[in-house]
Amino acid sequence: MSYLAQTASLSERPPQPALNRKSSWQAAILFLLIGWLYGSVLFHLAKQWSNDPNFSHGFFVPLFSLFVLWQDRDRLAREPRDPSSSGLLIVVFALVVLVAGVLGVELFLSRISLLLLIAGLVIFFRGWHSFLAVLFPWAFLFLMIPIPEIVFGQITFPLQILASKVAALLLPLLGVPVLREGNIINLPAMPLEVVEACSGIRSLLSLVTLAIIYGYLVETRTWVRVALALASIPIAVAANSLRIVGTGLLVQYWDPDKAEGFFHIFSGWLVFVVALAMLFLFHRLLLIGRMRTGARTDEARP
Repeated sequence: MSYLAQTASLSERPPQPALNRKSSWQAAILFLLIGWLYGSVLFHLAKQWSNDPNFSHGFFVPLFSLFVLWQDRDRLAREPRDPSSSGLLIVVFALVVLVAGVLGVELFLSRISLLLLIAGLVIFFRGWHSFLAVLFPWAFLFLMIPIPEIVFGQITFPLQILASKVAALLLPLLGVPVLREGNIINLPAMPLEVVEACSGIRSLLSLVTLAIIYGYLVETRTWVRVALALASIPIAVAANSLRIVGTGLLVQYWDPDKAEGFFHIFSGWLVFVVALAMLFLFHRLLLIGRMRTGARTDEARP
């Protein structure tokens, strides 16, 4: 009787391939719905990445997140499935944010709602443990969303003033007298205005993104990864200030037209490379400091 009951129970279960086909169809329908809801949002997002140099790094962000998920695919497959109905609440909230963004013509809300939707779906189908397992690649996606214009202006202007102050401090040490008025540096040859494009926000956003990628690829310690990401901010500001100092030196001692032409464009790439080198050097200093600390600890042991 027990054998017959087990046989009947097994015969009642649907074949595994049928379950897989059903899951595949459900996933396909879900992706189609997401594409229908967010197709326009993603199109305009990619268009802004292409047209706005400040956010051109956005193309690399989702690619890196997918790379992280692919690299951790075995570990993620072992995560226990514990679907949570709270994920459905997050999905509903994400759709409300999407509607608010569309009706209010607020692109930032529409784009953020996509990330909220992804979080809600993961929690609803896989559970909170799985969401915590993919928290890093999910949070990294926020870097692909351009900053709202009102916030962007509040960031760029202080950066302009800071870069102007640093340049006005360093140029006299190099023999160039200056008179700073806000974000305008008056040189003997001509006034040099630190406009929004020279604020360093472009290199700052790109360097922070690359610092996180670099830290993930070469480091396993969380505190070092965080230190690299935080260090990228002052490094980007310092590199941009050096760019303005170099422009001021060229204006004063060489040719103002060339300083505002080819060098102004080329120096942006050059300074970004210098910033990357500074970030690498900072990482090496962290490693050397850790090695020396470890050696002292070993010596102190009896």
